[in-house]
Amino acid sequence: MTMSAGWYLRRLSRMGPREIAGRAGDTVRRRRWRSARPDCPKVTGARFTAVLPAGTIAAVPPDAAKRLVAEADRLMYGHVEYFGVVRDDLTDPDWWCDPKTGRRAPWGYAFDVPYRDEDTVGDIKQIWEPSRHQYLTVLAAAYAVTGNERYAERVAEHLRSWWTANPPLRGVHWISGIELGIRLLSWVWIRRLLDDWPGAAGLFEENPVAQNQIWHHQRWLAAFPSRGSSANNHVIAEAAGQLAAACAFGWFPASARWRADALRSLERHLRSNTFPSGINRELASEYHGLVLELGLAAVAEADAARVQVPPSVRLVLLRMTDALAAVVDNRLRPPRQGDADDGHGLVVDGAGTDRWASLLATGDAVFGRLDWWPAVTGTDVRTPLLAALIRPYAKDGTAPAVSRPASRPAHFADAGLTVLRGPGEIWCRCDGGPHGFLSIAAHAHADALSVEVRHDGVEVLADPGTFCYHGQPAWRQYFRSTLGHNTLQLDGADQSVSGGPFLWTRQARTRVLAADPAGEDVARWCAEHDGYEGSVHRRRVELTAASRELTVVDEVRGPRRTVRLAFHLGPEIAADLVGNRAVLTWIRDGEGRSAVLDLPGQLSWRAHRGETDPPLGWYSAGFGRKEPTTTLIGTGTSPAAGAGGFTTVLRFGG
Repeated sequence: MTMSAGWYLRRLSRMGPREIAGRAGDTVRRRRWRSARPDCPKVTGARFTAVLPAGTIAAVPPDAAKRLVAEADRLMYGHVEYFGVVRDDLTDPDWWCDPKTGRRAPWGYAFDVPYRDEDTVGDIKQIWEPSRHQYLTVLAAAYAVTGNERYAERVAEHLRSWWTANPPLRGVHWISGIELGIRLLSWVWIRRLLDDWPGAAGLFEENPVAQNQIWHHQRWLAAFPSRGSSANNHVIAEAAGQLAAACAFGWFPASARWRADALRSLERHLRSNTFPSGINRELASEYHGLVLELGLAAVAEADAARVQVPPSVRLVLLRMTDALAAVVDNRLRPPRQGDADDGHGLVVDGAGTDRWASLLATGDAVFGRLDWWPAVTGTDVRTPLLAALIRPYAKDGTAPAVSRPASRPAHFADAGLTVLRGPGEIWCRCDGGPHGFLSIAAHAHADALSVEVRHDGVEVLADPGTFCYHGQPAWRQYFRSTLGHNTLQLDGADQSVSGGPFLWTRQARTRVLAADPAGEDVARWCAEHDGYEGSVHRRRVELTAASRELTVVDEVRGPRRTVRLAFHLGPEIAADLVGNRAVLTWIRDGEGRSAVLDLPGQLSWRAHRGETDPPLGWYSAGFGRKEPTTTLIGTGTSPAAGAGGFTTVLRFGG
């Protein structure tokens, strides 16, 4: 996907004067760097001291270690899956090749590479992901757990290969700051986990090639931070990677400055990226997880280096952790809201390790769990490693005393996120929040007033997900469209207007009118938005405990308009639609479950599944993956003023 002149004008319109000036300076700097590439300062006597405390590896739970080693062995045979593409080429990677399209990214000055153009470069996510080197942190962790040097030797072989193939400012891996930041964080952990290996020092601090790469990565991040309307999760990754490297690899004349600047950036942007309630402002659940992982990893490096962390950093991470504990369902899964690209901050675990349980376990170790937190029974490798480095919140003398929620929060007013809970582990997320973060709302979907309903962790009314970013515009548009969510569409238009794959030029404004998620008999929520010019969509949701019923009432205030009301069923749900009633069935833990969905009779209902022209009836469990699922669409006309609305009732079986 190449960007048109119109896109650049729309993008420019979302920037302020300060951002425009900063980007102009970046452009000048890129041109100057094309021919002015300084050498890394000479380093003598470098040492790595940010090691794990004695006994840390012994604290790794045996079952977590077993999963880790199994994953490491798969990697040693070259087997890996990235974004739905199964690969067996990781024994000797081609760092520039996209196995999905077979294309190789062109060589040249990094900022000349058209990385958004899939016809020229291939799928950039497939190329970038292995070069985050998080599979190498898994291999390094396997060495730390087992002492088997074959894991360490493979790590060293691949790092040397990557450093040779990707000299500073040459090629596709020197384009995006988030990639450089995460890669630096991986290198720090690789060095730490290989500390007992005799070749560790020769690979890193005694290796001029490694020194050169580390220095140029940090110089790049210091020069080209994400700015203004782009200062979302990317800037957190940049600051976290810069801080980690400047603490652990503080061998250079600029290290102290880089460390101080990165710490200031982390503190500023963690606060700006997070609502006071602890919910990430991008309103994209996976980015909440990514930012929390990056923040915890950054604090671990600062604490290991005895660098003072501003108290607000720990406070934001504490609130993010409490917020995560509050919103997950009974299977510890958070909402599926906004974009998701399977990005992780630090990976040292094997397949089958629950990401969200791991984060809550780390939160327990660092901040202490509250009585209302859900129980975490799974184990992981990452928690004991991070907990060994991070000072516990209660024991940190600079950490401010904070009032934490006495009971489980269900309504986050600043984020517009409300969770209604009922018997039989009924979980319902209601979306009444801002469209997205910053002027471009890059990772937002046009999903105002959408609902997401689960029963014992099974997605009954599902958020379909994300699937892709670049290269497939029709699919990108579908998965973030209004019709692609459980809400109401008027006149075939989205509530918010897209100006590109990560750009919204007009954003619907939503306000919550009532939220009583703790009602004794009935939990209630009501909100409205103005995304359709001349009309207001208002939705009321009620969850009645005694009858196990969820009632959704949609009203359109304004002139009569064409309506489409969508309900997307989860991939485990079978549906039998007759007229305006759908009988839903599924299996959970070997037992049959059921529900009845009574749909508004004023609309004509049809089931769609796996359609491609245009896309409709799809679910994406993860980035790059999609599968057919059933979507129920009701079509008709909005009632005249005062004639009532559309009522949907979901009744769960006993």
